[in-house]
Amino acid sequence: MSKKKIICLVFICFLLYLSSSSYAEPASLVEVLSLEGTINPVAVERLDKAIELAVENKAQCLIIQLDTPGGLDTSMRDMIKLMMNSEIPIVVYVAPKGGRAASAGVFITLAAHIAAMAPGTNIGAAHPVAMGIGGAVDKEMMEKVVNDAAAYVKSIAQKRNRNVEWAEKAVRESVSITAEEALELNVVDLMAEDMNDLLEKLDGAEVEVMQKTLTVMTKGASLHFMEMSFREKVLQTIADPNLAYILLMIGIWGIVLEFFHPGSLLPGIVGGICLILAFFALQILSFNMAGLVLIFLAVVLFVLDITVPSYGALTIGGIVSLALGSLMLIDPSAIYISISLEYIVIMVAFTSALFIFIVGYAIKAQFKKPATGPEGMVGSTGITRSNLKTKGKIQIHGEIWNAILESSGEVIRKGEEVEVVRVEGMRLVVKKKGG
Repeated sequence: MSKKKIICLVFICFLLYLSSSSYAEPASLVEVLSLEGTINPVAVERLDKAIELAVENKAQCLIIQLDTPGGLDTSMRDMIKLMMNSEIPIVVYVAPKGGRAASAGVFITLAAHIAAMAPGTNIGAAHPVAMGIGGAVDKEMMEKVVNDAAAYVKSIAQKRNRNVEWAEKAVRESVSITAEEALELNVVDLMAEDMNDLLEKLDGAEVEVMQKTLTVMTKGASLHFMEMSFREKVLQTIADPNLAYILLMIGIWGIVLEFFHPGSLLPGIVGGICLILAFFALQILSFNMAGLVLIFLAVVLFVLDITVPSYGALTIGGIVSLALGSLMLIDPSAIYISISLEYIVIMVAFTSALFIFIVGYAIKAQFKKPATGPEGMVGSTGITRSNLKTKGKIQIHGEIWNAILESSGEVIRKGEEVEVVRVEGMRLVVKKKGG
């Protein structure tokens, strides 16, 4: 073979190598979003970003690892809208073992293109719960809420070809089932021990996305776990209703203390920061305006009882208003999101005790004998600087005063003790001490 032919053959082999390298299929990518805890606006924001990133990175699918007791109805519906209109397949994986998809989690799981569960998990109990005063709402209104939720979950189950009958029971009868039962009843599509097992079982699955049939290729795929940003961690932390309530009460205490001790600065600064954080958290949690108004009315009543002599009547009204406002603070639509009764009792008791102490101190001050000014001189003891027949000089509180005797005909010698009876202008009316 000539040298020229050898060079041509090597060149052709090199081109073939480049061609095979260029068309080699890249390793598939799977985005993973972990959602733990209550469903709230922070979860909606994270899901929106996860779907956007998965589309941008051309991921095979987005896996939502779900473990939730439920959450806000509005946030749940926003998440389902995002999932229903996603351009890539959404897989909801109820995990880890011991986790659950309760209440709002049922709707989210059923809305997935592919639903999976880990052994030892459960799903169900999606009956709407009102968390208002005592959890009580109008019977007719509650029936409307249940009917709406049942219709919604049925439409989701029908769309994803899942067990419609069980989905309705989960809402109306609060039924809950294990992962094995969910697989048998066609509530979920598969069971997976862990994430690697899930990827193997997902490989080759065909799903309908935006009226197109896509094949999910996950075998050997690389996983990209989406971490929470600092902002999301802060929002997730303060979105706890108990923490929001505590921040609100600390903010109120700080502002009130600054009001009674102007210039102390620290209570006012801390109170202002806590109030701002509390308002932000309450906005995330969908608070009840009536509850917030009642809490601030309680503070107004407490403050008024200090300045207006109602002898505790306003304080009693403030305690009742504070208790009712605390129970009503979180909106009744916030399923599984409420303020712990234990926190309410502690905060109401502490706040009431604080203001009762302040009011009691103010009432005592109203009846206390004046310690300064002319009225404060009455009852004080002085020493005569000269003999007193009708009038003379006495020394009292380190000052020399003109004094007159209360009883005519009495004589008090120099150096004896006298007691102030009353004040007449710039003169003190006195009598002999013990007389």
